[in-house]
Amino acid sequence: MIDVFQTADLDEARDMLDHAYSRVRLSAAGDEHRMRLARLAVGPIQLHHLGFRMRFTADFAAGGVIAIGRHIAGKLSRRVSTDLVDSGPGDLLLAAQPEHALRIQLEDYEGEHARFPPELFAQVAATAPSRTPQPVRFLGYRPLSARAATTWNKTFDYVLEAVVGLDHDAAPLLIGSAARMLAAVTLSTFPNTALQDPTVQDRHDAHPATLRRACDFIEANADRDIAPMDIAVAARVTLRSVQLAFRRYLNTTPTAYLRQVRLQRAHRELVDSDPGATTVSAVAMRWGFASHSTFAARYRSVYGVPPSRTLHWR
Repeated sequence: MIDVFQTADLDEARDMLDHAYSRVRLSAAGDEHRMRLARLAVGPIQLHHLGFRMRFTADFAAGGVIAIGRHIAGKLSRRVSTDLVDSGPGDLLLAAQPEHALRIQLEDYEGEHARFPPELFAQVAATAPSRTPQPVRFLGYRPLSARAATTWNKTFDYVLEAVVGLDHDAAPLLIGSAARMLAAVTLSTFPNTALQDPTVQDRHDAHPATLRRACDFIEANADRDIAPMDIAVAARVTLRSVQLAFRRYLNTTPTAYLRQVRLQRAHRELVDSDPGATTVSAVAMRWGFASHSTFAARYRSVYGVPPSRTLHWR
């Protein structure tokens, strides 16, 4: 559910910024001080849409999160630690680092932010179940390329559209995968310290026994919100080894294999269900498919009929 706050009172705006972000000192100019903040939780991630009809300077204490922001309108300048980072409409950038204070100057600004707990990136980027996930540091404020920025924006829009209006308790598979998807795309969009390439040991461990353990775990736990690292833990190898094994022997990925198993489970549920007691959309959502049309197309490509026919066939 989207939580919306709006005010024309400067003190209320200051209190909200202090509550939503971190301790703040605010100095505003002019007589108009309108602010609107819409917030949506996606598991551990917060998606924010911010609008300010005012001009102010704010000093925020370190907030403990990594934030990615896209600038929609207005003027914004930020100083993160000693780095001055300006942005304009259409720009995407690393907006906040967890350990750094932040000063911003803005005028009639509108933008959207995704706010991540740093440990989520460590989990997504972890290489081995035997190792403690290492902190990921981001090394630059700008995307690696225009194409990377476009991919991030499309992923943000997809995640937002997929989760708006969902009961998070009723769709944990979808919420969990959406959060990890956006975190993974963020790692591929901005320069960071996460290890990307498999090692010699990773390649050595990508053998059939690894694949068998991974597949067994997926098939036994497809109804849970499992992450790629959970699969690696079950297979007793690194995440890179699991990925290599799936690519080498099945020409797919662990995540794609998980979707395949969940599609099979959704098919079985449609076969067994009473059409008066459930719907195709409800079954799709329970098995982690956000889009009815995408689910229907994927289902038809595998089973040769639309899912509605399976549900209503008797």
